Amino acid sequence: LMGVIISYAFALILNAFGVTNPDGSAILNFASVSSASWIGFPKFQICKFDITAILVMAPIAIATMMEHIGDISAISATTERNFLAKPGLKRTLVGDGLATTLSALFGGPANTTYGENTGVLALTKVYDPKVVEIAAVFSILLSFSPKVAAGINLLPTGIIGGISFVLYGMISSIGIRNMVENKVDLTTSRNLMVAAIILVCALGITSIDFSIGSFDISLTSLAVAAIAGILLNAILPGNDYEFNDEELVEKEIE
Repeated sequence: LMGVIISYAFALILNAFGVTNPDGSAILNFASVSSASWIGFPKFQICKFDITAILVMAPIAIATMMEHIGDISAISATTERNFLAKPGLKRTLVGDGLATTLSALFGGPANTTYGENTGVLALTKVYDPKVVEIAAVFSILLSFSPKVAAGINLLPTGIIGGISFVLYGMISSIGIRNMVENKVDLTTSRNLMVAAIILVCALGITSIDFSIGSFDISLTSLAVAAIAGILLNAILPGNDYEFNDEELVEKEIE
């Protein structure tokens, strides 16, 4: 937060001295903020059934589902609490699904766990759920102020990029930490192959677009990586672990 405030102040100073972006535009343009009203209501729109839209959006649900599983695993490792066992992955996934359903009924975007929050947890060491609850209340209240939204959108891309460097780098580091703590054997060709395919699909593929009849479907890189990882993990021989209900019960008791 201090990084955002200090860099924003520095951007204000540069803007005051007439420094511009490489394309000649101003670093900060307050026209959108001054023209925005203080109070405004978001545009609500009741959903309607459209099979084309459903087929296009359904694959994205796979990506958000895998993001959810990864984030819950990373948060468990960060806070040293097994959220996969308690409250349980099935409950958190259902919560995400119900929230997305409610949001979609009124034209809102899909809900996801947002890996950035994992980075924030790792940086701040504050794990109290009340912080998220308070943030949710603030988010709801501020969403009714177009002027606040315009001010946030005014953040220079350089500042957003700097934040992303830290947060997304932290997420990646936590992912590696997860593999280390769970003793994933990366000396075996099988595990190396699964990890390599997941990384290349996620980083190297923009999207896979195809048509089924009259329907156009687009799979994001994250969805492709998730599907590839799940299939390879299930198909390739040499699996060195097994799921055991008794072990899950013991973890839940702990």
